[in-house]
Amino acid sequence: MDFQTIQYSVDENVAHIRLNNPEGANAVTPLFSAELRTAMLEAHVDDDVRAVCVTAEGKVFCAGGDLKLFAGEGENVGRVASDMLTDFHGALYRMNLMAKPVVAGIGGACGGAGMSLACAFDLVVASENAKFIMAYTKAGVTPDGTSTYFLARHVGVRRAMDLVLNNRMLTATEAEQWGLVNRVVGKGEADEAAMSMAKELAAGPGFANGHAKKLVYSGFESTLPEAGEREAELFLASSTHPDGLEGIAAFAEKRAPKFNQK
Repeated sequence: MDFQTIQYSVDENVAHIRLNNPEGANAVTPLFSAELRTAMLEAHVDDDVRAVCVTAEGKVFCAGGDLKLFAGEGENVGRVASDMLTDFHGALYRMNLMAKPVVAGIGGACGGAGMSLACAFDLVVASENAKFIMAYTKAGVTPDGTSTYFLARHVGVRRAMDLVLNNRMLTATEAEQWGLVNRVVGKGEADEAAMSMAKELAAGPGFANGHAKKLVYSGFESTLPEAGEREAELFLASSTHPDGLEGIAAFAEKRAPKFNQK
């Protein structure tokens, strides 16, 4: 696919979305938002894709919204921001709703909407030099990028308030301790580690992985009986799915399972 701010490719059942505007610090712009939304939709509808990996070119994973662009819009900034957030949020909604795990390799700084993006991924591998900061109120604006949905769920309300109001910067180690990051690896190793994780997920039971992702997210808004009923329904569906039958048989036969066999 022909993009200007990102690269998109598929290999070994993994859709690789690489932020590719290092000169612009991979900032969130109207073009970037539209392209990210298109890429997420493509990954969603492609039956050959079983996992998604997001990485970035350059020293900054994503610097957040392009405030210089906003400043140049004058009184038209509201319209530009509204159109951009329709696409940016649409990309994040699609990422969350798709029945495919999305893994990010973060090898640099995440600020503003970049940190919001980091919050929205299913799994995050960060290099030891990565840093995370909300930074919205520093510019006199409120958070966006669905961060007010995800951030407190990852780190808790008190810590979320600290990050949002005091703009506390987290190191990769702190982000892991707080629950924002799953793994911390050496400098320059995040991309490879994230892709390795994505490929392992893609080789796993796609039906079970996709529905397990949905169960985890829906659990936040469910009552206990609702969660239990949904789990029971999907356990029955997954246990009779070809992947479930293969996994159960492989366990009984003490061998490695072969999932996603057509």
